[in-house]
Amino acid sequence: MAARAESTVLTGARVVLPTGTVEGGRVIIEGRRIAGAAPDDAATLDLSGHWLVPGFVDMHNHGGGGASFTSGSVDDVLKGIRTHREHGTTTLVASTVTGEMDFLAQRASVLSELVEQGDLAGIHFEGPFISPCRKGAHSESLLRDPDPAEVRKLLDAARGTARMVTLATELPGGIDSVRLLAEHGVIAAIGHTDATYEQTVEAIDAGATVATHLFNAMPPLGHRTPGPIAALLEDERVTVELINDGTHLHPAALELAFHRAGGGRVAFITDAMDAAGFGDGLYQLGPLAVEVKDGVARLVEGGSIAGSTLTLDTAFKRAATVDRLPVEEIVQAVSANPARLLGVDDRVGSLEPGKDADLVVLDAGFSVKGVLYKGEWVVGPRLG
Repeated sequence: MAARAESTVLTGARVVLPTGTVEGGRVIIEGRRIAGAAPDDAATLDLSGHWLVPGFVDMHNHGGGGASFTSGSVDDVLKGIRTHREHGTTTLVASTVTGEMDFLAQRASVLSELVEQGDLAGIHFEGPFISPCRKGAHSESLLRDPDPAEVRKLLDAARGTARMVTLATELPGGIDSVRLLAEHGVIAAIGHTDATYEQTVEAIDAGATVATHLFNAMPPLGHRTPGPIAALLEDERVTVELINDGTHLHPAALELAFHRAGGGRVAFITDAMDAAGFGDGLYQLGPLAVEVKDGVARLVEGGSIAGSTLTLDTAFKRAATVDRLPVEEIVQAVSANPARLLGVDDRVGSLEPGKDADLVVLDAGFSVKGVLYKGEWVVGPRLG
């Protein structure tokens, strides 16, 4: 059983705060929260030579540890949550994939209980309201137009725990569904779409605020037909998801997104499936068979990329060591920005007094050496 930190002062690390990085900073943990002051007898933990960053927030994740959020039991879902938590993700949204409407409603009922008890931060419905032209690893026979009545059915099944719905907003009913989602405080995300530039602008004006895994499952950027990518990158109201695993995006595409959108409008996601933190082999993603080989997940039939095996600590490390992004911008992308979008930034996403004691200790090479979740060490800390 991991020990609970009652009153501890973490000292010596490079602490990444909303205002910037503090060398040799300190963070005070009081029970489950970050505190502003410490009692005289508080224990001290020296983290010199390490980074101290907020716990990661993943708003698009289908599973991990061999467990599926789309079809697994409650115990399976909890196993997947634990797997990602061990890699620094202390706040997680469970994503579904395209399925029969009744099945998705049933899954929403199961997952909503885990949201209500605090294990998940919400539900993300990716499909079935997406384009057959850009379906990726979704079953084409189960796709349907985004009828607002059917979108509402999923929201009702989720009992107020739905946080995001990915739509191909150019399909019949798409714009009305965006408006419905916005009215209910649910993120309307544009993705798996064949929309034009103009259709994408219309959807943003209607209330869409997120680009589901930008560049993937949408028309490429063209100089005469800029498509959705240009519209999503240029609009200050939109946050763009990026899968930084070295497979889904070329480094130049990631650099373009950061250059155009800025650190304040990028959210790193995993889009992880069961194999994340588990290994190669054969898996199911909804009704479709997936083979994971050398850490890359592809459909057995057709070879389309089928989610990822990414964990957010790997995305963080790659951003720092390969993409050479400023650590402060990476922290925005893995913590602050998704927390703001999900409406949980009053509790998580930054290291500030009063917020949950969710944080990650990284060594100088950006490998995870400790994970604190609500004041309890679930990993480490492993120092030295």
